Amino acid sequence: METAIMVVIVMTAIGLVFGLILAFADKKFSIEVNPLIHIVDDILPKGQCGSCGYAGCIAYAEAVVLNPEVLPNLCTPGKKPVADLVAELTGKSAPDIEPQIAQVRCKNTITQAVKKYNYAGVEDCIAASLIQGGPKGCQYGCVGFGTCVHSCPFDAMIMGDDHLPLVDEKKCTGCGKCATVCPKEIIHMTAIGAPVAVLCNSRDKGVVARKLCSVDCLGCGLCAKNCLFDAITVEDNLAVVDPKICMQKCNNPTCLEKCPTAAIYDLR
Repeated sequence: METAIMVVIVMTAIGLVFGLILAFADKKFSIEVNPLIHIVDDILPKGQCGSCGYAGCIAYAEAVVLNPEVLPNLCTPGKKPVADLVAELTGKSAPDIEPQIAQVRCKNTITQAVKKYNYAGVEDCIAASLIQGGPKGCQYGCVGFGTCVHSCPFDAMIMGDDHLPLVDEKKCTGCGKCATVCPKEIIHMTAIGAPVAVLCNSRDKGVVARKLCSVDCLGCGLCAKNCLFDAITVEDNLAVVDPKICMQKCNNPTCLEKCPTAAIYDLR
C-alpha cells in the first residue's frame, strides 16, 4: 500500500516538473502571431477549397498578410466583397475578379451510355476510372459516381437521377474544387452568363463518337461555320465556345439550330 502511494507521489511530482518545464519553454520560445492574420481568416468563407493555391484559409490569410507579393483577390469563393476587404486590411490593391461557375460538359446519361462492362467496385469516379478508363464506352464521359459532388465544400452540386452531376448556380462559388477531382476533366470553370455551351468532352472522331453516345459533339464544324462572330472553333474533334465573344456580341445563336446531335445547349 505504501509503495503504491509513493509511486503516485513520485509520478505526480515528475508531472509537475515537466509541466513547469514545458510552460517555461512555451513562454520563452513562443512566436508572436500577427493579429491581422486571424482578422483576415475570419472574413474568408472557410470552404478550405484551395482555390487560392494555399492549404486552407488560415494558410492564405498568413501569406497575404506577411508576403507583400501575395494578391488579396485569390479567394475565388469570396469574390469581390472579400477581395476588397482583404485589400483594405492589408493595404494592397485588388484587381477585379471575373466570376465563374462550374459547368458539367457531359450529357451522356446512364440510360444513353454504351457500356464496356458492368462495374461493381467502390462507387468513386477515380477508382472506377482505373479500370479501362471506366465502365462507359465513351472514355471522355462522366463516370457518374459523384466524386465531384462529395468534394464540393459549398454543397453546390447534387447527383441527378440520370447519374450526372447538377450544379446549383446560386450556391456555386466557382472555387473549382469539383473540377480538380474529376478524373475525366468534364467540369470546366466558365464565365457566368454565357448564352451557349458545348456540353460534351469527347475527342473521338465523329464516326466513333456517334456510336458511343447520341449527344456527343461530332467535331463536324457546322456550328463554327454558322457562327457570325467566330466564337466557336473545333479543337481536337471538339467544338469550343469562347464565352466572352458569345456574351459580348451574340444575341441570336444560330449555332443551336445547326448542331446535328444537339450537343450545344442554350443556357439562357
